[in-house]
Amino acid sequence: MKIDKKEVLKALENITVPGEGKNMVDSGAVKNIQIFGDEVEVDITIGNPSLQARKKTEVEILKIIHQKVYEKAKIKVNIKVEAAAAKPKVNEIKGKPIPGIQNIIAVASGKGGVGKSTVTANLAVTLAKMGFKVGLLDADIYGPSMPIMFDVANEKPLAITVDGKSKMKPVENYGVKLLSIGFFTQPNQAVIWRGPMASKALNQMIFDAHWGELDFMLLDLPPGTGDIHLSIMQAMPVTGAVVVSTPQEVALADAKKGVAMFQQDSINVPVLGIVENMAYFTPEELPNNKYYIFGKEGAKHLAEDLNVPFLGEIPLVQSIREAGDIGRPAALQTATPIEKAFEELTKNVVQELVARNKSLPPTEAIKITTMAGCSAVKKK
Repeated sequence: MKIDKKEVLKALENITVPGEGKNMVDSGAVKNIQIFGDEVEVDITIGNPSLQARKKTEVEILKIIHQKVYEKAKIKVNIKVEAAAAKPKVNEIKGKPIPGIQNIIAVASGKGGVGKSTVTANLAVTLAKMGFKVGLLDADIYGPSMPIMFDVANEKPLAITVDGKSKMKPVENYGVKLLSIGFFTQPNQAVIWRGPMASKALNQMIFDAHWGELDFMLLDLPPGTGDIHLSIMQAMPVTGAVVVSTPQEVALADAKKGVAMFQQDSINVPVLGIVENMAYFTPEELPNNKYYIFGKEGAKHLAEDLNVPFLGEIPLVQSIREAGDIGRPAALQTATPIEKAFEELTKNVVQELVARNKSLPPTEAIKITTMAGCSAVKKK
């Protein structure tokens, strides 16, 4: 059975938080609900610190969801105690706008090794092929791979003067402007930095660089959920996030956490959707055959369970790996199934961004109009 988040919320309206007159939904006690198949995870905040109040709340939640939603649901309740005194509304982590940059898309993955950087690189070059002005910030501080993928590993950003200030000029290839910590370290040098130092380096690449006019800036985030991710959210007004996963269960479990991170009240970045990478294997000699090595449609089902868009699937093909290794993203190959797959993915990302930007206030809104597979970006 598929559990509906709205039904869970409606059921929780029947419970009153200890010490408050309102039900736990209206009072704001329900902070987050995550659903995965028949599993329901509920984050609750209450003001009563007693063990009895916490236990009573947990039991009531389990009981009402089993009664009103699904009797066999597997439920986990996380209860946090906050002081009963009036507390200010949670401040959203939002950065200051960067002049000239219209849309910022974070590409994340809960788990390493799922092809997040490969997807980011091919998404960037496909947007550039469509006529957009594109920048890419390699925010994977501890494992920067974009200089290799764009065949600019030996390049260095130049210093230029803009309005009397010295700025870094991003390295450019395939129509994409690129900055990465990999430009400032030796190939065999490990980046052993604590969080504050890594955050400072990121801020320099964001604000001490001359990105110029960009329709899209893509952020290749590190795997997982941690300090670098929060630093990015604090530094930049991220328009939306794309989460990459493979179909296997261990990757899906971490992808679920990645989606939950962006949906936290203090972050509140719209998730544009989930990408399934390495969806199936197609041998070169049998182009019509599909072998589901890591499982079938796992990320697609996850997107349905979390009620976020499914952006598309990318096959496990040898040429994608080879293209990244030689520094020419596979989406640059013309008239191939790989090019078509990345074009479909990119169009879906743009389409979700269109829907997301329609909900912005007029003073901040960015209008994107799609025309015959290509698009034009205009600021209101």
